[in-house]
Amino acid sequence: MEVKTDLLEKGAIVQRDRETYAIAPHIPGGVILDINVLRKIADVSEKYGAKALKLTSAQRIAIVGIPEDKIDAVWEELGMDKGAAVGLCVRSVKICPATHFCKRAQQDGLTLGLALDKAYHGLELPGKMKFGVSGCTNSCGESWVKDIGLVGTNKGWKIVIGGCAGAKPRIADLLIEAVPQEEVQPIIDKIIAYYKETARKHERLGMLIDRLSLEAVKKGILG
Repeated sequence: MEVKTDLLEKGAIVQRDRETYAIAPHIPGGVILDINVLRKIADVSEKYGAKALKLTSAQRIAIVGIPEDKIDAVWEELGMDKGAAVGLCVRSVKICPATHFCKRAQQDGLTLGLALDKAYHGLELPGKMKFGVSGCTNSCGESWVKDIGLVGTNKGWKIVIGGCAGAKPRIADLLIEAVPQEEVQPIIDKIIAYYKETARKHERLGMLIDRLSLEAVKKGILG
């Protein structure tokens, strides 16, 4: 019997039954402003016999239990980009509602997070990377356990690096704080460039910090 594996080029992850697959259309920040997108996901899932819909930690809707011979047809009918759920790349940018919706927010995390998603989602890197964008210190975007985290305060943005909630959990380290909104993405560009140049294959940002020291990484990023 053939043992099936993930079909990365189709954005499909084999399930426990080793027969069916899950796919996850990309939904930047988990925000859907057009309700017809939800209807389309539901209709296509029903048409092709999906076993379940799963809200994921990356703010996507995974369509679970798709037969292999239906994957291409499902993507074609959805007409949506694939979520970068696997691979050595920027997997996700998790975003809280921030000042668009939340009364506690200090900064406009939604606008910033969507810009970061557009710039980096799926970018190939030495290891996997996740972002978290939180408009206040409640950190609903789980910023402190992301490779790159942003936390909004009344003085601007804290940028933290090296967090992880995986097999070896790690709380992120503070890189810089009181950063104005317009200066955040240029600093992120520097983090990404430094990481691409310095990290070993499969080495996440926190592992890089532990290997070289926080002081060395800070100097490499900020000069």
